[in-house]
Amino acid sequence: MSMNRRSLIGAAGLALTTPALHGAQAAEASKPAAKPAPPPVTKILAQWILGSSYDSLPENVRREGVRSFLNWVGVAIGGSHHETVDVAVSALQPFSGPPQAGLFGRTERFDIMNAAFLNGVASHIFDFDDTHLKTIIHPAGPVASAILAYASMKPVSGKDFLDALVVGIEAECRIGNSVYPNHYDAGWHITGTCGPFGASAAVGKLMGLTEQQMVYALGLAASQPVGLRESFGSMNKSFNPGRAAANGLFAAILAAKGYTSSDGMIEAKRGWANTISTKQDWSEITDGLGTRYESLLNTYKPFACGIVMHPTIDAAIQIRDEDHVKPEDIKRVDLKVHPLVLELTGKTAPKTGLEGKFSIYHAAAVAFVEGAGGEKQFSDRAVNDPRVVALRQKVLPVVTPGIDAAQVDMTVTLNDGRTFHRFIEHAIGSVEKPMSDAQLEAKFTDLASGVLPDAQTKRVMQLCWSLPELKDAGEVMRAGVQGA
Repeated sequence: MSMNRRSLIGAAGLALTTPALHGAQAAEASKPAAKPAPPPVTKILAQWILGSSYDSLPENVRREGVRSFLNWVGVAIGGSHHETVDVAVSALQPFSGPPQAGLFGRTERFDIMNAAFLNGVASHIFDFDDTHLKTIIHPAGPVASAILAYASMKPVSGKDFLDALVVGIEAECRIGNSVYPNHYDAGWHITGTCGPFGASAAVGKLMGLTEQQMVYALGLAASQPVGLRESFGSMNKSFNPGRAAANGLFAAILAAKGYTSSDGMIEAKRGWANTISTKQDWSEITDGLGTRYESLLNTYKPFACGIVMHPTIDAAIQIRDEDHVKPEDIKRVDLKVHPLVLELTGKTAPKTGLEGKFSIYHAAAVAFVEGAGGEKQFSDRAVNDPRVVALRQKVLPVVTPGIDAAQVDMTVTLNDGRTFHRFIEHAIGSVEKPMSDAQLEAKFTDLASGVLPDAQTKRVMQLCWSLPELKDAGEVMRAGVQGA
């Protein structure tokens, strides 16, 4: 049967397009299934923040909120005269606005934006502040710095202040949970990136924002992530929680006046979580709001350094004190550690105290030499002590499968051949072995020594413990300045 020209062209076209069509269909079938649309995370979180109240908080959550606040005030006072704070005060003072708020341990007054930043810097410079171990976020710094600056300008009751502190910590830690560890592994300093959410939530709560304004506040916070892990060991690390506090305060103040943002800045395709992390687990933000509290997982440091070094310091002090091991008798210190230990604290030859906070070699050595791991052990003096320098060269950490980031397996070999061993599963200060109230007070007192008179230190501690009873939470700030 003959084919006319039109039939021939049609047949040829069908022959050419059929394989391509099948190929396109096959390619489409092989594509991964599209992600389901996320829930309205930003709005859900905003609703919960505004619905929370002091009376709705469980008693153990209130108690932990007070402990977090006490610990934060202590480290802020202790760090208030570090060179880092001196530099920042000197740099910013000529540009400060009205003197609305004070600085712990100092006489200067700043506008609330700069006060939030400076107190945030002071509270983190020793790396001695609280730690949410699931994410390594330091929760109180960004939140407490922001709301105490606000409370210095506008009176806030202690109960409202504590509620704001708890919801701020909850917001930043839940958002951190949703992207950790991928976000952190990429190089972000998670305290600086999640801190603005906590600060904006807490300040917005105190300002009485509407639901839409709170959504905007969280959105504006999402636009201000700050901090990279490359800064660790320098002044820049404490810049991050300080800036997070100021950024969150800034976001809430703008939102209160109707400054808009996207309604889905946390969860949208081009929003915060999808932009800065390859992991997004929305349930970590939305599930159990009001029944499961991340603040109950907050911990307080007995040692003034990166949390992953705490098991090593704990083990070294135990062997030193219980087995009576002298530093000069040590031939080698073998450590079995998690990869994160060397990634975060692998500085073999620190030259400054700030660098020493990120050296597992220094941490082990100074613990054996001085039997402690406080701020004095992470000073320029301690890092350059010849005894410490000599011993840290004998510290041999090895990444070992099966060792958790919160653990260490330490074996000390002496020159005479004797060995001593400790396996630390949970270091002091962990959720499993928390610091007692008495230990927190001792830490506070030690940090404030030389900054405030003893009587003033006791007065500030008493105000912190009685936070829920205060008519004006700003009283804590006024009591904690020099000369008060």
